[in-house]
Amino acid sequence: MTLDVVPPDEGLLPKILLVDDATVVRLYYRQILEAEGYRVEEAINGVEGVEKALQTAFDLCIVDVNMPLMDGYALLHVLRGDAATRAVPALMTTTESAAEDHHASLLAGANAYLVKPVPRAQLALYVAAMTGRSVT
Repeated sequence: MTLDVVPPDEGLLPKILLVDDATVVRLYYRQILEAEGYRVEEAINGVEGVEKALQTAFDLCIVDVNMPLMDGYALLHVLRGDAATRAVPALMTTTESAAEDHHASLLAGANAYLVKPVPRAQLALYVAAMTGRSVT
């Protein structure tokens, strides 16, 4: 009988779905989040993000607005319409900084909204707060 051995704390680490079409942004966020002790899974567009979110339980979704195939607003509408993903917190990140963009993200179901480029400390603070980790 063979057992897969999982490090004891691995299952307790918050799992984050990062949805952004920009490779550089995903790499930057992943480095920050993994250094903070999160597990990260990536999607390169809204369609892939929806598929992953419906297949795996996540503690937080970080979603870009402008993406091919399905934008972040549409992705959040889908997630908010599904019982399994409705309550998962969502942090929207975008280069769009107008008040109407912020308003649109909240209407789509975002819990918070950050304008890119997102500083390391700000991302870490928001993610900690949204995943229930203590903020120092």
